[in-house]
Amino acid sequence: MKLALLPLVRAVLVANGARAFQFPDCEQGPLANTTACDTTASPTDRAAALVKMLNITEKLSNLTHSNSLGAERVGLPPYEWWSEALHGVAASPGVSFNRTGSPFSSATSFANSITISAAFDDDLVYKIATVISTEARAFINAGRAGLDFWTPNINPYKDPRWGRGSETPGEDPVRIKGYVKALLAGLEGDEAVRKVIATCKHYAAYDLERWQGMTRYKFDAVVSSQDLSEYYLPPFQQCARDSHVGSIMCSYNALNGTPACASTYLMDDILRGHWNWTAHSNYVTSDCNAIQDFLPSWHNFSQTPAAAAAAALVAGTDTICEVPGFPPMSDVAGAYNQSLLPEAVVDRALRRLYEGLIRAGYLDPPSASPYRSIGWADVSTPAAQALALQSATDGTVLLKNSNNTLPLGLANKSVALVGHWAAGGRQMLGGYSGIPPYLLGPALAAQQRNLTYRVAGGPVAQTITATDTWTAPALAAARQADVVLYFGGTDQSIAAEDHDRDAIAWPGAQLALITTLAALGKPLIVIQLGDQVDDSPLLRNANVSAILWAGYPGQAGGAAALDIVTGVSAPAGRLPVTQYPAAYTEQVPLTEMALRGNGGSPGRTYRWYNSSVLPFGFGLHYTTFDARLAGLPPPSSLLPFDSTSTNTTTYSIPALLASCNAPHLDLCPFGAVRVQATNTGSTTTSDFVALAFVRHEPGTGPEPRPRKTLAAYVRLRAIAPGRAVTADLRLTLGNLARADGAGNTVLYPGTYTLLLDVDEHDGAVDEARFELVGDEAVLDHFPQPRT
Repeated sequence: MKLALLPLVRAVLVANGARAFQFPDCEQGPLANTTACDTTASPTDRAAALVKMLNITEKLSNLTHSNSLGAERVGLPPYEWWSEALHGVAASPGVSFNRTGSPFSSATSFANSITISAAFDDDLVYKIATVISTEARAFINAGRAGLDFWTPNINPYKDPRWGRGSETPGEDPVRIKGYVKALLAGLEGDEAVRKVIATCKHYAAYDLERWQGMTRYKFDAVVSSQDLSEYYLPPFQQCARDSHVGSIMCSYNALNGTPACASTYLMDDILRGHWNWTAHSNYVTSDCNAIQDFLPSWHNFSQTPAAAAAAALVAGTDTICEVPGFPPMSDVAGAYNQSLLPEAVVDRALRRLYEGLIRAGYLDPPSASPYRSIGWADVSTPAAQALALQSATDGTVLLKNSNNTLPLGLANKSVALVGHWAAGGRQMLGGYSGIPPYLLGPALAAQQRNLTYRVAGGPVAQTITATDTWTAPALAAARQADVVLYFGGTDQSIAAEDHDRDAIAWPGAQLALITTLAALGKPLIVIQLGDQVDDSPLLRNANVSAILWAGYPGQAGGAAALDIVTGVSAPAGRLPVTQYPAAYTEQVPLTEMALRGNGGSPGRTYRWYNSSVLPFGFGLHYTTFDARLAGLPPPSSLLPFDSTSTNTTTYSIPALLASCNAPHLDLCPFGAVRVQATNTGSTTTSDFVALAFVRHEPGTGPEPRPRKTLAAYVRLRAIAPGRAVTADLRLTLGNLARADGAGNTVLYPGTYTLLLDVDEHDGAVDEARFELVGDEAVLDHFPQPRT
């Protein structure tokens, strides 16, 4: 059995105090006075000059890592390409935390991606990413991290069993694209020198770890062109075509028979051809040990390590990540010696890699970079710590609030803190985490608030047949309390990298404990960590007063939970995924990639599945809101215009296209849809997330039609009681279009309904209809698979 890589990652972290990174010496070293170090030359020319200085042995030794050896002869130091920063600078071979104390002993650990996404606020995402890249630069300047970071994870989270879903922004491509756009802007910056090199992963159709005998190392994702274009690839389109990200990682799985890292269709036809991801000679890295997966024991695509290395590099992979201790290793030298790998391909890969580093200031003097002065004083600042807390509170979702139990003052009450994360700990962080400056769990947060409280642990994944060591202490604490806060849910022992779930119900022992606590008849608030579970038993139980979903809230998770419970912060997050019933796992295998339901499948995501426990986009508030669509785009701005009905606004497809100056037709503006949210409550100031969906009515485009599709969103901040706030949701033609059977993005004539918001029954609070007239228009011609 091929073992998980994560335990090894922890073991191979750079030793305390080691310099994980070194800038080449362009002043005194062998590179001085060369074109490579000439800041007046173009990055392309500088990279080409550097590669030209290397002999073939040096070239081949720099195509794999953790074995990118550099070239001492020309003054090129070794470089570790593997640094992580999913929700803060994170433990990885390229990142070295100081284990003996300051400086560089920690970095801010924000809420994980799934929780940040639930805030539906791209400005927040940008602020978080800006702090992460600033702290990353501090580590870089201290020689404790490389210039590139393998983040973000942007694979759509279509199945609740996937172990790595919490690393992603959720299930919807439009939400992911907005998140990615903001995140990359904050990570890579807007200067001529990249702040850091971000890496969008995992390209493509990757969402299985280890499930019922199938592993990611040998899984062949069979995906139609329609689903590939419409669902699995839009986040990568945002990265490559629209945001021009520095790097992309190809995935372990195969796509329609070809390993992703060997797919010329993915890397040439789509990525570098169709999306024109070539302006900066951007590079592709493999996931770690993914190239050995070409061999007969896994994908059976290549018969030897040399053939595997050649297949990857010729197809467009530029650097091969390898973890020592997991043979057989790729044989790049053997590929070259056997004439499977031309030197021109080697040079192409190295030029791409080093141009990426050069664009991040790798060969520049400190005076030429706006980032070289960043240091330890810029890590975990008070502003960063406040933002970490906000990332957790803004992403918290209120799922139930019977009789308006919440907010609930705790100052004069005794509180029982029960559950497996009541005492707080690293489980609040989730995957791909670093060392935070502190872990502010529920118990410590209660102590800081001078609350009267008792703490009792609880089970995690145990079944009801397990030896029960938790109910008695939990009941003892709860019986002496006025209020019970249950801190439960899943954690990384239930779902994580290399570990998918089989069941999505509440773990049996946890559900039994919650039921027992509820029977006491005291206010019981459940604060749920991790991934979604089927909350049906808790929603039905009248003695469960409230449910809050926290996801992975980061270093300040306990403080965020108590802030929400007591009303210091009002919840306004929305579910970035569908909450499925437990029986869903019996209706469709995790290996099924098709989105549309058929006779044997109920469909995937809110667009095709209609029996959710709680729908995508759901979230309650501590107040009430009256949300309305205040107007469609004015017809006068979209001439020529017809009005075939007094109740339906009509727009001309040819006119919409003729007035467009966008670089791609799917980005052409449809216009601004105005929304208005009025806080109709009397006591609580609250944010409100406005979600706008588009529904294609019968006759608009081919069947089957999705139930609805997210088109735009905005988070309106701090709406006081009695106050109304308006905002514009800007829609593009791509938001109205759908993919046809060949994957082409098509704008169809017909009737459309714009839907505002989501209630617990997946209904809308307001809607407006409009019509598009004229011939259907192809906004994007999707490359067809090679035959």
